[in-house]
Amino acid sequence: MGSVRREVHARRVQTRDRPSSPSVGGAPPLVEEGLELLAPAECLRLVAQRPIGRVAVSMAALPAVFPVNFCLVEGDVLFRTAPGTKLAAAVRQAVVAFEVDDFDVEGHRGWSVLIVGTATELAADELAALGPLPLRAWAHGERDHVVRIHSEFVSGRRITFDVAG
Repeated sequence: MGSVRREVHARRVQTRDRPSSPSVGGAPPLVEEGLELLAPAECLRLVAQRPIGRVAVSMAALPAVFPVNFCLVEGDVLFRTAPGTKLAAAVRQAVVAFEVDDFDVEGHRGWSVLIVGTATELAADELAALGPLPLRAWAHGERDHVVRIHSEFVSGRRITFDVAG
């Protein structure tokens, strides 16, 4: 890891359990009327409840986003994949983004969480040390590679009120 990346990682880890902005009177911090910033711990709690997320990687300087089923292990995202774009990002230890959300169309409520970190492919000994994972690829075909996104930056927002109209 380069010195700049190490410094950024250290700053992000230090703020991992604090909301992105201060709260007032114990209430969650608001970005603006009706939009709440979520603490990283709350973000990970919400993410753990959803079965599908989207991993974003760079392909020739262009963003590419792929849906994946996943599990969380110690706050890191794990998913199975076949050889291709997602595995290539892991092999080169690229910084990737992972997004999960949930929404209520009728109630005009929802949340979104973004996890940013370095992707790596887990080696056989690392997989063995983790034990059985609650992770089975939904897509057909062999998905023998497991990618870990190290959660270096976690942020989220929640819409907290109904929109009239």
